[in-house]
Amino acid sequence: MKRLIKGVILFQGLLTLCVAGMARAADEPADMYVYGTYMYCDTTRQDRADEIFKTLYAPILDAAVADGTISGYSYYAHNTGGKWRRGMFTTAPSIQALLDAEGKIYPQAEAKNKKMDTEFGSICNAHEDYIWHSELGNAATGVPGKAVFSTYYVCDAREGQADAIVKALYAPIFDKMVTDGKLTSWGYLEHIVGGHVRRVATMSAKDIASLMAARTEFVEELQDNQLDMLYTEICDSHEDYIWEVRGNSTQ
Repeated sequence: MKRLIKGVILFQGLLTLCVAGMARAADEPADMYVYGTYMYCDTTRQDRADEIFKTLYAPILDAAVADGTISGYSYYAHNTGGKWRRGMFTTAPSIQALLDAEGKIYPQAEAKNKKMDTEFGSICNAHEDYIWHSELGNAATGVPGKAVFSTYYVCDAREGQADAIVKALYAPIFDKMVTDGKLTSWGYLEHIVGGHVRRVATMSAKDIASLMAARTEFVEELQDNQLDMLYTEICDSHEDYIWEVRGNSTQ
């Protein structure tokens, strides 16, 4: 399975954004980046893809966490939402570390068992790649719960203002939910490289029932809130997913 983003847009973007990332790191020591691959899979064979992930990819990823190549990884299975059926994510403290890991980890899988690697690619034979920067929350650095609710936003040019709203309004609510045990983790991710989605808000809990209870409480708390309405105006298109976590590890 080959995940590495290719093309001129990545090359040009990284030349600029790696510099920006290093400047930001001086102010934010807990910098973390996420490489996300969102896969379209044959729904009649996707359970087989999960078996291959567990047998072939998970041990290699576990070793990569252990030796510091990556900070962590997760593997998600679709429960509810759009057309993505599986998600695979690696985290590292820099974009370069993510790209170095991509070039190291997946050739190992092909070398270890090319037949299984090819079979996985035939089941999940199309995908979208993104690189995200973790702006807020603990989702990129902690272990998620078993159920994840992710909202993928398309925003206008005021996305910096949207980020400020998340920090001022949403973050304290999510932080309290984590403290109270209603959520396991939450995060807010900024687009660096990839498709049209500009921001991701994600939360996890021990199970889907707990996740949806927290989601309902969050929505009710923001009822008629003017800042929440402004965020919706700026990021006026979104898609929601519920994911089941089928594999993960972190340092």
